[in-house]
Amino acid sequence: MEFKALDPNGPVLLIPRIFGDERGFFMETFRQNEFEEHCGKHEFVQDNHSKSGGNVLRGLHYQLKNPQGKLVRVISGKVFDAVVDLRRSSPNFGKSYGVILDAEARHSLWVPPGFAHGFLVLEDNTEFVYKCTAYYDPTDEHCLLWNDPELGINWPLTGAEPVLSAKDRKGLPLRNAAKYV
Repeated sequence: MEFKALDPNGPVLLIPRIFGDERGFFMETFRQNEFEEHCGKHEFVQDNHSKSGGNVLRGLHYQLKNPQGKLVRVISGKVFDAVVDLRRSSPNFGKSYGVILDAEARHSLWVPPGFAHGFLVLEDNTEFVYKCTAYYDPTDEHCLLWNDPELGINWPLTGAEPVLSAKDRKGLPLRNAAKYV
């Protein structure tokens, strides 16, 4: 597996080696020792799986008391995945990163604790799976405003407004949002 850091101490793109033949394909999606070497020592405690229609936008979510690192990937369909560094101590505080994740390329993205995370679904019936380093805690749930101009995220919208949950419509701009130390 190849590990491509998008920024030091930030998100890392994991590019698997895929072995295919007339029967199909095989790939490793996770190997603890290599992950620790390139992304740090983290223990995963929860796996999540979502399925969404096209133009659904989920995020930008984060927890403060129990920050979640997330290892995310798409197993069917395609998303634009976005993360924002919310660590005030980071030289990249407020910086956003965006990558396309799809079932064809089979890349994964490591989102370290201290980042807000969200994604825009680019194909109907997209399935998104991720491992978390902390349990989901609904009392510690925060949401950053997905279209805050200060973030500079270039969401690949098709003209229509994205489909948002009530929670995501109430996200806060960076200047008003709770942040990490």
